[in-house]
Amino acid sequence: MAGKGKAKSSAGVKMPGAVYEAELTRLQAEFVKVQEWVKADQERVVVIFEGRDAAGKGGTIKRITQYLSPRVARIAALPAPTERQRTEWYFQRYIEHLPAAGEIVILDRSWYNRAGVEKVMGFCTPDEYQRFLHQCPIFERMLVEDGILLRKYWFSVSDAEQQRRFKSRLKDPMRNWKLSPMDLESITRWEDYSRAKDDMMVHTDIPEAPWYVVESDLKKHARLNMMAHLLSTLPYHDVKVPGIKLPKRPASKGYVRPPREQSTYVENHVATLTS
Repeated sequence: MAGKGKAKSSAGVKMPGAVYEAELTRLQAEFVKVQEWVKADQERVVVIFEGRDAAGKGGTIKRITQYLSPRVARIAALPAPTERQRTEWYFQRYIEHLPAAGEIVILDRSWYNRAGVEKVMGFCTPDEYQRFLHQCPIFERMLVEDGILLRKYWFSVSDAEQQRRFKSRLKDPMRNWKLSPMDLESITRWEDYSRAKDDMMVHTDIPEAPWYVVESDLKKHARLNMMAHLLSTLPYHDVKVPGIKLPKRPASKGYVRPPREQSTYVENHVATLTS
């Protein structure tokens, strides 16, 4: 969870930490309702997270899924394709991650890798790239026609803010693992990625599956804006959950716990902190 500091909006208005935390909690409670609706109505939801490196996608995904069951809401962050997968139909390895009834799948990066990093870095041929731009809208229309609720979000961050976040990661031993060679390349290829994104939007921003752009120079604002928007696009409703009543513990039948000496316990690390 974010700290108690204040975030400054693009309009120059400061958002108190208490306001952020209260709204985040409210939105997370709504996502729990979405989860129950998805299970009850056997819906299938796919949410695509794309955007610049260090644009805040991961942090937003964490807030959405924080109180959800991993059996219902899955995060799919695919690694680079294997040699075998490179010979498959491009969309093939993503299909196996699509949801069954009663499931939500969040794609942390998606088939749009081909329109971004693969195009800019030369990891696909021009023919493969053009084929993707042609097939992607067809593929997504098929998903929507089959009843999948598909939502696509592009997290947009300025070059100055991205640079600041990269520098922050560089100095933080807990987060510098997030700096990949591709992240560093994105600094020197900023305009190439911008052109690739523009072309991608032209071809894949379709009525059946439109792109929604999230301004993310301010992470807290981006999280709340994106979460509220996603909720507004889903036709969910309250699901009556059966009341839960804890049973009374039965009377003891004579069970005696074995001596503690027979088990190996975790050492009391906390005692070293408080002594």
